[in-house]
Amino acid sequence: MNKLYVIGIGPGAEDQMTRKALDILRDVDVIAGYGVYVELVKPLFPDKEYLVTPMRKEVDRCRMAIDAAKEGRTVAMISSGDAGVYGMAGLCLELAADTDVEVEVVPGVTAALSGGAVLGAPLTHDFAVISLSDLLTPWDKIEKRLELAGEADLSIALYNPSSHRRSDYLQKACDILMRHVKPETVCGVVRNIGREGESYQVMTLKELRDYKADMFTTVFIGNSQTMEINGRMVTPRGYRNV
Repeated sequence: MNKLYVIGIGPGAEDQMTRKALDILRDVDVIAGYGVYVELVKPLFPDKEYLVTPMRKEVDRCRMAIDAAKEGRTVAMISSGDAGVYGMAGLCLELAADTDVEVEVVPGVTAALSGGAVLGAPLTHDFAVISLSDLLTPWDKIEKRLELAGEADLSIALYNPSSHRRSDYLQKACDILMRHVKPETVCGVVRNIGREGESYQVMTLKELRDYKADMFTTVFIGNSQTMEINGRMVTPRGYRNV
């Protein structure tokens, strides 16, 4: 059977991958991925064959992995976090649709969950996950999603909050949200989730507007019920009101 696994590796550390992900990665012949993610797993599996492409070469990367699987080798395509959340799962399934390669998606811990655990419990109630990267999504659509999430009083996890080209996008997002959300709303940021130098900070939405985020930062914006408890961010589910 020609097999391609699409695996979420979480933050990338061995102790934050699922047992199934680790077992499959030990058994496959080839591991494919973006260079940064490959470097995270190489120390764990130094003897594997690796297929690597840079950013914006995702289609090429998936085709390389599918071609390797067609040759009878067992292949794992890795994504950070969960492969189905801004990852390679959908693209691999699309490109393999007319081939004899079977694709199996193996879940991982996405940054909204691993970062949320660092902060405390910011996503205990309904929440939205929104990427601020406009590389594949037009900014007007991102703006609309922010507007509606704020209007709906959802907690929000923001991915890709800033880059050199998009240095003011987090500020823009906060300005959009403050049309519907109080400036005092409890928010938090986590950098380098599950990696060396991991850190977090709890602040208000108004303070978040001026925070200098980067691509290693995941941002959390609370809803109207979110509170700070002993330096942690907590969004109650409502159990105490029952």
